[in-house]
Amino acid sequence: MLAGSLVGDRGEIRLCRLEFIDWEEKVKLNLAHKPAVSLLLLVLAGFVFGAASPEDLTLHLDTSDTGHPISPYIYGQFIEHLGRCIYGGLWAEMLEDRKFFYPVDGSTPAWTLHQPGESSWEGEGHPYEILTRSPWLIIGNADSVEMVRQGSFVGEHTPRVHLRENERTGIYQADLALDERRDYVGRVVLAGDTAGSPLRVGLIWGRGASSRVHLDIGDLGRDYVTIPFRFRSGGTTENGRLEIVGQGEGSFRVGAVSLMPADHILGWRADTVRLLRQLDSPVYRWPGGNFVSGYDWRDGIGDRDRRPPRRNPAWTGIEPNDVGIHEFIDLCREIGSEPFIALNTGLGNVESAAQQVEYANGGPETEMGQLRAQNGHPVPFDVRWWAVGNEMYGDWQLGHMPLDEYVKKHNRVAETIWAVHPEVKLIGVGAVGEWSRTMLGSSANHMNLISEHLYWQDRDDLVAHVKQIPERIRLVAEAHRTYRRELVTLQGKEIPIAMDEWNYWYGPFEYGELGVRYFLQDALGIAAGLHEFFRNSDIFLMANYAQTVNVIGAIKTTKTDAEFETTGLVLKLYRERFGTLPVKVSGNHEPLDVAAAWTEDRRGLTVGVVNPSNEEKRLELSVSGEALTARGRVWTISGSDRWLHNEPGKPRRVDAVHSSIEIGDNVLRVPALSVSLFWLEGPQTGWRE
Repeated sequence: MLAGSLVGDRGEIRLCRLEFIDWEEKVKLNLAHKPAVSLLLLVLAGFVFGAASPEDLTLHLDTSDTGHPISPYIYGQFIEHLGRCIYGGLWAEMLEDRKFFYPVDGSTPAWTLHQPGESSWEGEGHPYEILTRSPWLIIGNADSVEMVRQGSFVGEHTPRVHLRENERTGIYQADLALDERRDYVGRVVLAGDTAGSPLRVGLIWGRGASSRVHLDIGDLGRDYVTIPFRFRSGGTTENGRLEIVGQGEGSFRVGAVSLMPADHILGWRADTVRLLRQLDSPVYRWPGGNFVSGYDWRDGIGDRDRRPPRRNPAWTGIEPNDVGIHEFIDLCREIGSEPFIALNTGLGNVESAAQQVEYANGGPETEMGQLRAQNGHPVPFDVRWWAVGNEMYGDWQLGHMPLDEYVKKHNRVAETIWAVHPEVKLIGVGAVGEWSRTMLGSSANHMNLISEHLYWQDRDDLVAHVKQIPERIRLVAEAHRTYRRELVTLQGKEIPIAMDEWNYWYGPFEYGELGVRYFLQDALGIAAGLHEFFRNSDIFLMANYAQTVNVIGAIKTTKTDAEFETTGLVLKLYRERFGTLPVKVSGNHEPLDVAAAWTEDRRGLTVGVVNPSNEEKRLELSVSGEALTARGRVWTISGSDRWLHNEPGKPRRVDAVHSSIEIGDNVLRVPALSVSLFWLEGPQTGWRE
């Protein structure tokens, strides 16, 4: 198998979960919640070639020795209701607590500086902000606003503003990032008794009458009405305000408020969606993660303003439920990806899981299909991929139970779903060791894939920092090969792995909860991880980089900008350019990590090379099998410092650089700290952009 061609010792196969992710690495287990030819490749922008010398590393490519095709689902992504992944990253809503989960009482500050623990998965002791009070402030006296429960529009209570004859009273939210000449759209849900008393909704970007725009609202009645508005900002500021204010007699209630940039795409941020399209992931896993084990999917359907705000069941903050299954399907269709939905097998029951699948895929004659149609989508969503739970082996997981009990629950869920929807693909919860072995031994006929999760921390030694990822992925693959040999339930049956969470996880939370920053060194490790998936393409059918935006994400955002992390650039590059049919790689090329594959049309051979050292390396190349022509291309991600990183709104310090190459001698000099992806023209010839 190709797995043995590029790695060292195969290591111990009989491993338990803790051996894969040990405590000293501080990972997520402790989280509570053919003719021979010679080539020389001449590469512009940093690649130099020369004659071979005894100290050269060697690389041999046998283009006729191919492995199992690489699944496109290896480039999957994961988004969870956590931190600023969805709200504040993907979703375009600009207002915090727009449905008034917290009482509006004038208390400040709304954001509390949270001091996390010293462990890496908690933020290494670096403080970050979390919302702990209402971000809505009061215009006028504090006693002009009260929270009323009777007749609440959504949630437990609704703010009522009492008007006064000689004083403007109302509520406002500040710290809004506004751009000059940009349009913003929104709505406010109001009710009350304001006969003859003018109300205004206004957007403010500075001081004075010329720095605001407003909408006058007529008399209100007892019933709630939704009033849309559209404003254009006349200035750029980080401290814009939206206010709802009146003067006179009576009172008014504010049920919900919304404000988004007018260029949003079905509620999603246009800048983030643009990057998702470039990332071009074939599948997105949602809504969790730990979140899903306490999530009721019914909270995320129906009128968005009427969906109840709740505390996030697994993480900090408030879950407004603005993003539910409809919005997720909209996003997937907008960016051309398949939805992969995780079911709640923690606190959720079998019936709820089955009803969610029916809601997504049931015909209009079914009870849940009728409900979906009432909510605006009569045509089934046809979701193929479903995760039966998340990390149920961990005592941090809501609804955690002993393994023998969970096996029974998993099987009941699968049987109930497949009885009605046998076409869907179910992914069971796995964790190498006793858990995966037992699940495969007792539930092999109740799943199509089995999940594994791996996270890694920072290492002082750069080579070790990069190498730890492919080493652990290889050990997971080898463990599952052992299961296939030893388990009776797998004789004649293969259950591929969905590594539906994998990434580095360390450092301060620069972008909110779990919003760690990634560096050039992490791009090298993610590329090496992809290589290991390619080398074990017979075992891994899916991998979902965790996560996509802000939260340990490949993309980072501010209120107004979005940008690829170094790791996102690697995922984008390989998804765009790397081949699909693995080719055998051999030679003495440590510490370089190398993988190769034919493109699907066999017009070119792609070779990925990771150099995790601080020195330029020289590769003496030889190729056997099908001949190659004298032309090619290369894409390079590199830099002078392992700590280089990108930031939203600033020029990229790390990017992929592209150039053409020509064949010459047989020595390739690979720059330090680099990921290089070569395309070598094959016998079919002809480059296609």
